[in-house]
Amino acid sequence: MTLKRERVTFFAFALAVQVAGWGLVTFRLDFGFFWLLWLIGVVVVTDVAGYFAGRLIGGPKFWPRVSPKKTWSGTISGWVAAAIVGLVFDAFARVGPSIVPLSVLLSMASQWGDIAESALKRRMGVKDSSALIPGHGGLFDRFDAMLGASLFMLVVTAVLGVPGVAP
Repeated sequence: MTLKRERVTFFAFALAVQVAGWGLVTFRLDFGFFWLLWLIGVVVVTDVAGYFAGRLIGGPKFWPRVSPKKTWSGTISGWVAAAIVGLVFDAFARVGPSIVPLSVLLSMASQWGDIAESALKRRMGVKDSSALIPGHGGLFDRFDAMLGASLFMLVVTAVLGVPGVAP
């Protein structure tokens, strides 16, 4: 890989991390802590449900060249878990049923953040993004899904707002 290509890749990911961080702060300021908990909850249950369902059920791989351990069963389980978080959130916040498909879309975006980070590691020829958390893909693996989710919600809130929240 050429040095120029590495620099462009680094710059793109560094910019995405900065924008995602800004997005999380802005999301919290504009919509409140409860909405931020929803976003974090969707990301966490997507990751946890996907991991355990993938390990227990197994089955065909989602995208083996990029992320060889991800299965379709884990991917779909993450979506189902996100929908449940949406239902629970609606029970407390009364934001309307559109929160359920939004939760599933947010789950998909978080999975794409994870896949993007896996692709970056493959492109750079490394297995882990750091040695800080051994056996877990590195420190960035703890935040890659949040990156995708935050960027997704930046776009959604700019275009559509959020359900049940007056503009």
